[in-house]
Amino acid sequence: MRIKMYMNKDKLLAGVTLKDRTEAEDNNMAIHACINPDSIISNRRKLASYLNCNLEDFVCPEQTHSSNYYKVTTKDKGRGIYSIEDAIKNTDAIYTYEPNILLCCFTADCVPIFFYDKKSGLVGIIHSGWKGTVNEITLKVLEHIKIKEQNNPNDLYVQIGMAISQERFEVDEDVYNQFLKLGYADSFIYYNDKTNKYHIDNKRVVKKQCELVGIPSENISIDETCTFSSPDCFSYRQDKNCGRHLNFIMKTK
Repeated sequence: MRIKMYMNKDKLLAGVTLKDRTEAEDNNMAIHACINPDSIISNRRKLASYLNCNLEDFVCPEQTHSSNYYKVTTKDKGRGIYSIEDAIKNTDAIYTYEPNILLCCFTADCVPIFFYDKKSGLVGIIHSGWKGTVNEITLKVLEHIKIKEQNNPNDLYVQIGMAISQERFEVDEDVYNQFLKLGYADSFIYYNDKTNKYHIDNKRVVKKQCELVGIPSENISIDETCTFSSPDCFSYRQDKNCGRHLNFIMKTK
């Protein structure tokens, strides 16, 4: 199984599954976008084995491009693994302080955001497509982490995962205007007068949202891989029937 690891030390695991033509459905991990759910569950079992954890340790949200978030506890283990019906409803960000819970989100061009705080033991993951970004899901989640959970932004570390690049993410004026209303995304947009399209760097708008909460820029890393262009990736813009990557983060005891 092909996997890109972002973190694999200090009792912290984080990474993303890659497209793999030797696996069922090219290593698709999403029940909501598959041909055969049994193949997806089999792929997830292989991932669990690779990570030396149990499939029942996974927690999956029902992603709806919302700005909703949820605090996961041990009682949530196994949600969304065998069926989308018992996934965490209408949620695009999950976090926990508890060990041995694999927090998951699914992407195929959207931006995955991994975050952690070694001092408090917090780990979390966010799914931010363009709708999530203009609804400021990352900003809202991290503000909650800062204010309600009382984590110091200086102690937070963020990995922005692979997603569609600015070159490939072209939009019409209606979407451009929604980004423009944010008031801080202008630097991450350019206009192509040959195609009459706007190009937005969704990864760097998300990074800016992290910085607005107070997370130091040096604590934020970006995977520059473009999901549209890379053969290792699923891209919804390229293929509406494509599979999904599983992005994950977990702290271990």
